[in-house]
Amino acid sequence: MKSRGDKGSVRPAGQTRTDGQNSDDQSAVVGNERLTALAGAVLLVLILVELVSAAYLRTLLSVHVFVGVLLAGPLVVKLGSTFSRFLRYYTKSPAFVRKGPPRLLLRVLAPLLIATTLVVIGSGIGLVVTGPAQAGPLLPLHGFSVLVWLPLIAIHVFAYIWRTPRLVADDWSKPSAEQAPGRGLRLGVNLGALLAGAVAAILLFPGATPWITWSQTNGTIPAPMIVGILVAALALLATRPLRWR
Repeated sequence: MKSRGDKGSVRPAGQTRTDGQNSDDQSAVVGNERLTALAGAVLLVLILVELVSAAYLRTLLSVHVFVGVLLAGPLVVKLGSTFSRFLRYYTKSPAFVRKGPPRLLLRVLAPLLIATTLVVIGSGIGLVVTGPAQAGPLLPLHGFSVLVWLPLIAIHVFAYIWRTPRLVADDWSKPSAEQAPGRGLRLGVNLGALLAGAVAAILLFPGATPWITWSQTNGTIPAPMIVGILVAALALLATRPLRWR
């Protein structure tokens, strides 16, 4: 004969396993979100350096080239973590479904943002490899892709920048870290990506020498960047009524 205490503790056979599975799934959601936030924070710093160096090409072109290659590493992490969320949401992972998709506007702009980002980085690396003498269509392609990319990245950053510092800080808070195991792995992935990007930048850096000479006579602020910044400002004003927080 069971006591009341025993009766109160009886659970259906599969409930414990299900609760544990739900907890693991929720940890995966939080871990993915924090990995994306950390990679995004690293990318934001590098992108700001790229924009400043683009405005002073005559003196900072070497920085522009090095950082442009360097950020390819963190970009891979950001795209990988974002695609992982996309895949798990559309394959009906319960915790990711509960989390929900990004806002409609961000989902609509995401493919164009990814495409233009890859073109900007790819054409930039291509220019380092070819040099100014054989740049061909890569130079106008790089400029045009920057013009399209700037308003898209401005909207993306404005939408997520409010929560990024909190997510990064939470990963270094002990109680929060216990809710999403894998903090060391997330940090290691980002550091590894930075290291890989740095190695690639060092290997390709000799290709910047011809461009440094070229920049002495052509190192003005690129027109696509000026137009892109103006369009980005207009895009932010247009999307200001949206509540991103």
